[in-house]
Amino acid sequence: MPKRHAVVVGAGIGGLAAAIALHRRGWQVTVCERAPEPPATGAGIGLAPNALRALDAIGVDAAHAAGSAVPATMGVRRPDGRWLTRADTADMAARYGMPPIAVPRPALTAALAAALPPETLRYGTAVTGVDDAAGRPIVRTAAGPDLPADLVVAADGIHSPLRRAYFPSHPGLHYIGETAWRTIVEAPDLRIPAMSETWGRGERFGVTPLSDGRFYLYATAVVPAGRGSADHRAELRRRFGSWHNPIPALLDRVGRLAPADVLRNDLYDLAAPLPRLHHGRIVWLGDAAHAMAPNLGQGGCQAIEDAVVLAHLLPAGDTGDGSDSLPAALAAYTVARRDRTDAVRVRARRVGRLGALRNPLAVAIRDAVVRATPTRFALRGMDDLFNGFRLPG
Repeated sequence: MPKRHAVVVGAGIGGLAAAIALHRRGWQVTVCERAPEPPATGAGIGLAPNALRALDAIGVDAAHAAGSAVPATMGVRRPDGRWLTRADTADMAARYGMPPIAVPRPALTAALAAALPPETLRYGTAVTGVDDAAGRPIVRTAAGPDLPADLVVAADGIHSPLRRAYFPSHPGLHYIGETAWRTIVEAPDLRIPAMSETWGRGERFGVTPLSDGRFYLYATAVVPAGRGSADHRAELRRRFGSWHNPIPALLDRVGRLAPADVLRNDLYDLAAPLPRLHHGRIVWLGDAAHAMAPNLGQGGCQAIEDAVVLAHLLPAGDTGDGSDSLPAALAAYTVARRDRTDAVRVRARRVGRLGALRNPLAVAIRDAVVRATPTRFALRGMDDLFNGFRLPG
């Protein structure tokens, strides 16, 4: 019998993971991506143990495919350099079976794309809409041809046009009150052994070693949406140039980058959970389904979980006609993923509010509480995230 056909809208990490998982379940898969080619530049992404387990479930070894960098320690600091909390990576590996890793986002995207048949990927193919009225979706593309499908996976990002089209009464995105800068620099001479995030008053600066020896830098500040200097490099130096080492030295490297190499984005999450993660034979995952603040590093991780759970629940692509099983499988996907992802979304927003505090007294209390919390308790608080990935029985 002919294989079931899934059209994945979006070739980001969640979309590519879904394509791999469905392909390995026997589905014919077409990935439509509006960008003309895979990304060659970009920032980094952290893969927590839950995401690494999910990738392993579909036969993707992220550390082998994209490389890995495991710092000796990770934790939170003050602008003067004092550690508020710090954990040995070995302790995390012992607790969760593996440590988190950080990889350049383009390298991970390339590794995922390489796991698919080349004909699966259609770059430069913008999806203009999906007609799901007749029971078998038709995916409309700007350049044609239209694509009939048994299933459409909406992995079309935080501004998801398909989410807006099928959930028109949903309130949409919520500005969390911060903007973020992200970039990657080369600094092998600095020999930075730790992954750290430094909390100031309404500002944060993160340093993450990447798999290829470079460093992923990110910073946030509480500012109105749409505000910011035209020269992101100068603004970073103005805000963070007096903070502890090695931040000034890293900012020297940032100053040598081309302006386009420093990304700046206002930060949004979903204002409320979607009523469900499917509509007919269209299913949402990743930022399209549950956009969340980056404070827990779980946005991409939850997208990967979505992809693997979805494929696990769907019938195999090369057996039966699937006429009655797909709706039940998509309903089961909503049940399996909606509450978990929304809990992570809410938690990420709350953690962000702590990091964004500006009142001096509130900041002092926050720092004192974080410093007084034993490391074992802090690690225990991550158990539901890092050990939370489960394939439904």
